[in-house]
Amino acid sequence: MYSPPYNQVEDRAELLAFMRANSFVLLVTGTGGSLHASHLPVVVEEVGGQLALHLHMARNNPQWQEFFDGEEVLVVFSGPHAYVSPRWYEEQERVPTWNYAALHAYGTVKLVQERAAKHASQRRLVEQLDPRWLPKFDALRAEYVARMLDGIVTFDVAVTRLETRWKLSQNRSRREQELIATELEKSADSGARELAALTRKHFADS
Repeated sequence: MYSPPYNQVEDRAELLAFMRANSFVLLVTGTGGSLHASHLPVVVEEVGGQLALHLHMARNNPQWQEFFDGEEVLVVFSGPHAYVSPRWYEEQERVPTWNYAALHAYGTVKLVQERAAKHASQRRLVEQLDPRWLPKFDALRAEYVARMLDGIVTFDVAVTRLETRWKLSQNRSRREQELIATELEKSADSGARELAALTRKHFADS
């Protein structure tokens, strides 16, 4: 991912929070000879400094057949984004752009074959997304759970590197950054307002 140094983020806590807050991802594979992409929920876990992503997809999805232990895959996390109008700048000679936050996680994929481990992976996902329903999940009939698990492929990605781009008009003056954040805050779109908050946070930290 193209990312000038001033758009890159290194703070580990911020990156983990971003990944967990934007946990519907795009998984991209291509070493098998053709590109495949799937939109999937993910559980992000860090143990002993090692970052792991836990995912699953339908068994009927052909992408998993491209998995090989040790294969590198790309997992794209997309955050808030919004159009930035030239009308918002102090300088008149400006062009339209798009501000956004995105993270690319690269890593090696490993299939999870053991049934108890597959079940535990699904339980973590329910606990993350719908903790109030977790007791119902735990009470599901074993026969039903077995059928559901047979219909999915579970896999983990051991993250080897991260690429980031927080494009928040860092190459503009502080005055123009403030003008952009103010206009984003006025938007009816919640993503634009979230981007404004992220922009202001990075102003404060810089």
